[in-house]
Amino acid sequence: MSAEAPTDAVSADPAAAPVPAPVPAARAGRRALGVMLLLTALGAVLVLTAAGRVWAEGTAGTLEVSVTGGKISELPAGLALVALAAAVAVFAVRGVGRLAVGVLTVLAGLGAAASAAAGAGDTAALDAEAARKLALTGSAATGVGHTAWPWVALLGGLLLALAGLLTARYGRGWPAMGSRYEAPTGRAPAKRRAAAGESPADLWKALDRGEDPTAG
Repeated sequence: MSAEAPTDAVSADPAAAPVPAPVPAARAGRRALGVMLLLTALGAVLVLTAAGRVWAEGTAGTLEVSVTGGKISELPAGLALVALAAAVAVFAVRGVGRLAVGVLTVLAGLGAAASAAAGAGDTAALDAEAARKLALTGSAATGVGHTAWPWVALLGGLLLALAGLLTARYGRGWPAMGSRYEAPTGRAPAKRRAAAGESPADLWKALDRGEDPTAG
């Protein structure tokens, strides 16, 4: 007499229990890309805005003197622009190029943060402004005070560095410009798809699924 395993035992087997489907890698990659762009934009805005604000102020005789972050150091703003350009370059490169762009962004962000921290207590630019207003070489400002804007620039630099880390870690899986944005190679995939009856809306839907509508 043959014995059959109870159906309850089979259904109770943990190995037979349904496993929730993982989040598609393409969707996670697009989310990381969006976070990177947000961090880059926010970090650059903070650095560039802070660079145009007063970082140090004081008096020269009876005159009030002040200097902006840009006069103290041009590095924070310049490196923020480098990070912005790197974020755009992400869409033009692939593979190891993405890693290089990520490393460049990290270095630019850390450089902006370090130069902002160094300028937070700087008085050389303020003394130079005092000497210019008094027309006396070697004059120094008195009653020197510093604002919080250098620390805003430092925060922006750290956000840029974080965006670079995301690029270096997840950049290889991000979508890139298809061949229709590159130099002509004698192939016309877009025309073939148009001939096949695919509309621009179909191409956008394919991009949303993480597919390359220009491939093959």
